[in-house]
Amino acid sequence: MPSLLKSAKIKSLRRLKQIVAESKQRGERIVLANGCFDLIHAGHIRYLQAAKRMGHRLIVAINSDRSVKEIKGVGRPLLPAKERAFILASFWFVDYVTIFNEKRVDKVLETLQPDIHVKGSDYRLETVPERETAKRLGIKVAIVGGPKIRSTSTVIQDVARKLAAREKVEASTRKNSPTRAIK
Repeated sequence: MPSLLKSAKIKSLRRLKQIVAESKQRGERIVLANGCFDLIHAGHIRYLQAAKRMGHRLIVAINSDRSVKEIKGVGRPLLPAKERAFILASFWFVDYVTIFNEKRVDKVLETLQPDIHVKGSDYRLETVPERETAKRLGIKVAIVGGPKIRSTSTVIQDVARKLAAREKVEASTRKNSPTRAIK
């Protein structure tokens, strides 16, 4: 049975290397964004739209399930990598998506050698983990997306709190409601 989560925009790193080379021959500027993207929220959209404005092609590299678990801990990711990739590939401003296994995106930078590597506003230029790799390869690093409003972790905490409050109300309602015997 074919996967329902396929997209022509989801590519292997090897295939993307070829695509990047062809794009650069045409004079296109390649931008690479990366992250876990476990639950897409408005901050992710702002980040990726700003990244797209920096070049002709936007590639989004997402952490594999294993690396998300290593970075974020037990219970993460909430969505499997293939589903996260499919969601990201559905956005008009994302040209390609790839999944990588490492915690950091250095290997992807080395393989693709984009013109620009973008990070969200939760970073400063001096705190970008891959800044030395980018510098060595001559890749410009940029911080985009405006001020950080919330994170996936805070979204998860908000949902958990609201579900707990709802459960408490429902339990109280069940406890205080009269029950009728069915004959």
